[in-house]
Amino acid sequence: MTPTRTVTKQAATGTLIGLALGDALGFPTEFNDVPSILAKFGPWRQLPLPKPAIVTDDTQMTLALARGIRTAMGRGLLTPMRLARPVRDEFVDWYHSPDNNRAPGRTCLVACRKLDSDMPWQEASQIASKGCGANMRVAPVGLVPGLSEGQRAGAAQLQAALTHGHPTALAASDLTARAVFLLAQGTEPLGLVGRLRSYAYENRSRYHHRWLGDLWTYAHDATPEAFIERGWDECLAVLERLASAVRDANPETDPCLATGDGWIAEEALATALLCFLLFPEEPLPALRRAACTRGDSDSIACLTGAFAGAHLGAAAWPKEWAERIEYRSELVTLGALWDA
Repeated sequence: MTPTRTVTKQAATGTLIGLALGDALGFPTEFNDVPSILAKFGPWRQLPLPKPAIVTDDTQMTLALARGIRTAMGRGLLTPMRLARPVRDEFVDWYHSPDNNRAPGRTCLVACRKLDSDMPWQEASQIASKGCGANMRVAPVGLVPGLSEGQRAGAAQLQAALTHGHPTALAASDLTARAVFLLAQGTEPLGLVGRLRSYAYENRSRYHHRWLGDLWTYAHDATPEAFIERGWDECLAVLERLASAVRDANPETDPCLATGDGWIAEEALATALLCFLLFPEEPLPALRRAACTRGDSDSIACLTGAFAGAHLGAAAWPKEWAERIEYRSELVTLGALWDA
């Protein structure tokens, strides 16, 4: 794909609108099994976008991260010191917001309460948690132009670690941002899983000391390398399941049966990728399939929308859907900033 085509497809806008649409579509179906969803809403291929199209904490925290990144990069090159404070402040603001009433995850709430203090962020991080809150919000890291591979990986892992300190949360967030980046840059969906597996193998023993500091010492591992390897190994295992699921895919079967229910970070990544790869050129069926799942439907659909939007751009989404998504103005403003 040429750079011109990458710009004209508006990948950042497509990603941000897509994740919010998926989030809104999956909000009413979360905590329901597939038969219950079908009984309430009819055939999954006709699942309607709710009116109004209200999002969850997934989109709210994505916007918080995006604002933090924008602030950090307004001060110069992206570094750990520049990123940690504004993102931490945005997460604390989200924690105190009256709009934080969309069934947020416990890990995010506990960690953000601790971040609202003078303690080092590593102490606030929930070292045992690898919930999908770590990577449901990471898409902006894959969209920011001009980052090195190390900056992108470090930023993805740092933003996860502010709340979810488990090594699998870090690795899954890194992989999620990598997937968004690759798709936005024109990687063909057919080769995506292979490229993610290669990336995981290459980074398996790489602990980003500059970005993570002494986080690893809060776990029971003997070395920082042993700490991060645990996370990459769990991600490699789920990517292997994903590769098999893509080969044997049946769109009429709940994707959660193949790659997990998505409550944890590596499963949210894999199941969202599966939904996207079932319909790589058909974004609405991909979103609807993701929302009609027995698992963490809003987070699965949120990530599916991010992948579809990164691949297809802003034109992926019907105007009548995109115009009524909650937070549309801010999503479009941030998308335009990074598309430029």
